[in-house]
This record gives sequence, structure tokens and C-alpha cells, in this order.
Amino acid sequence: MFFGLGWRDIPDGLQKATVVAEARFECQLVVQEWTAMIPNLIAGKFDAIISSMSMSAERRAKVAFTSRYYDSPTVFVKQKDLKALSGDPQELAGLTLGVTAGTAQAEYAKRFYPEVETVVFQASTDLYKGLSDKVVDVILEDKLAIFDWLTNTRAGTCCDFTGADIKDDEFFGEGAGIAVRQQDEELRQALDEALVAIKENGKYDEINAKYFPFTIQ
Repeated sequence: MFFGLGWRDIPDGLQKATVVAEARFECQLVVQEWTAMIPNLIAGKFDAIISSMSMSAERRAKVAFTSRYYDSPTVFVKQKDLKALSGDPQELAGLTLGVTAGTAQAEYAKRFYPEVETVVFQASTDLYKGLSDKVVDVILEDKLAIFDWLTNTRAGTCCDFTGADIKDDEFFGEGAGIAVRQQDEELRQALDEALVAIKENGKYDEINAKYFPFTIQ
């Protein structure tokens, strides 16, 4: 069995080996460029995608998904010297908000914070630098994406999470699932059963606790 994954997924190992072992499959990991993931899955170059792929309606039209194996909310991250923010647009008056171009967070900011001065960065690395350099006061970002920067980099010590997690299926999808070809229903069911099993036997929580101090379910 062949699994497609992106370069960013190689270090963490989150779920991959555990789910495959629970399903009693032998597997080989295939590193694949993101834009070619779904076309090459459909073409039969590998059998499943475990690569933080959100389950959008557009993707569901092409592939089948297991149940969600993790969900990463969007969060506000602010300069530490600012007071805590709840996300109320009135609280952001006079502040500068940062987002990354082409992201769901950028679209969310357009919808809910149209009056807030917003700076759009071309890459997440630029967004984080803009925050640490005080080009912006607060940013909207995926929680898992920014967690490592906040906790494991010197630049990240400038800032912290603020307010509640933001979950909105319209903008951020239903979480990440394992993608398989639409005709591979038996495989999808086997992977789903493995996901249920590792949640029930505690392996999921064990992996979660190893990497994050908050739940990703």
C-alpha cells in the first residue's frame, strides 16, 4: 500500500504509522508535491493521502474521505504587550491585522473584519516576521501551523495566542481526513475502523500529548 504525503509531513509522523499498523497494512510512503496529490491518487500512483488535507466540498467531488483524524482551528496571535483580545471587531479598532494571501484566514478577515486595517503577506514566514517585527499587532493563522514557531523559535517569544479557537466549516472546512479513490470503499472503511480503534485504545491521545498541549480532535 502506498501513501502520498508532502514534505512538511515527514518529521511529525502523526497518525501515519499508527493508523496503518492498526489497519494491518504494509505501506510505503511516497513524497509528493501538493498540487499533484489528488491527480496522482486518482491515477493510481498511490492508494491514500495522509497529508493534512482538509475535507472540502470541492475535494469530495473527486475523492472519498475517512472520518476526520484531526482538526486545526484558526486563532488570533498577538504581541505579548497587548491586552487579551476576544476577537470582537471593536477590540481591533486601531490595531493592524496580518493574514497570508490566498488563505481561508484572509477570506475570513475580509468577511468579519472589513473595517480593520489589514496587511496581506505573501507567505506564512513573512506573516510571522511581520508580527515579530511589529509590522502588525495581531494575526489570524492556523493553530497547528503557528504552534511550532511560537514555542520553538526565538522570534516566537514575542507573541502568544489570544481569544477562543475559531471553527467555521464555511471557511476552514471540516478538518483533515485520509483521502482515497472514490471506488476504494473497502479501504476507506478499513482506515476509518483503524482511526476509531486508536481513539478508543488511547493511542491517539498518546500521540496528541507528545506533540501538542491541546487537543487536535
